[in-house]
Amino acid sequence: MTSPFEDAKARLPADPKVKAAYDELAPEFKIAAELARAPTRAGLSQAELAGRMGTTQSVIARLENGHSLPSAKSFAQATGSRMQAHPSAD
Repeated sequence: MTSPFEDAKARLPADPKVKAAYDELAPEFKIAAELARAPTRAGLSQAELAGRMGTTQSVIARLENGHSLPSAKSFAQATGSRMQAHPSAD
């Protein structure tokens, strides 16, 4: 037996309106995923990342949950990453 969430997850992408909305947000999902992976790649805990960024652990938790966006420059410096943008024509 599947859960209501699993049912919706399987059914919703077939809806053209849902798929269009998801596709429109795809770049944001990609950015969020990269932001979540960067501290792990750098071997940093939330507290360590917060210290490097001059903020608090609770702010980092909100970043990881997608509730806010960090300064690209401070995040990249804190994680030893390099931010890159790849614009494309639609």
